[in-house]
Amino acid sequence: MNKHPNKSTKAKSSSLVTGSIIALIIAASPYIFYSYESFPQTNTWETFLFTYHANWYQEVYVSVWTMMGKFVPLLLLVIWFITCKHWWYHVILIPIGMFAFQLFNVINDDVGFVDEVEIWWLFPIMLVIIPLVYLIRARLSNKLMEKDLKSFEEDLGVKKNLWQQIKDLF
Repeated sequence: MNKHPNKSTKAKSSSLVTGSIIALIIAASPYIFYSYESFPQTNTWETFLFTYHANWYQEVYVSVWTMMGKFVPLLLLVIWFITCKHWWYHVILIPIGMFAFQLFNVINDDVGFVDEVEIWWLFPIMLVIIPLVYLIRARLSNKLMEKDLKSFEEDLGVKKNLWQQIKDLF
């Protein structure tokens, strides 16, 4: 007996389950966001596990609303990053980093400037991601123009001034 059809059936089943879970999470994202409405509109929230004090936002309701405003886009961006098959998907890491830092700042109640300094934390990430994306784009363009990789590497090895490099980009 041939085992290949059995393996493909398992792969299809696994893909169907994974896709269904992702679709369910995306469909539930508005409900996840609006879950803040189930939290109390008081300064303190006591459960049998912990007690939460809303310091900066003064109400648990507002604090959770702010957290969900950062968490839901972060969740959707992470799903997009994981499932994206385009060559530029690394660029999605930049807004993921931004929302992650914003969520961290919201959770850290002592920080009062939630949306002001994240760009400085993202700068090192952007320094890596943007050249990586342009390198991938250049390699794809090179492939589409039917040049071989050796001529592309030779072209990269040629010393050029800034103006020549800018002209090559456009």
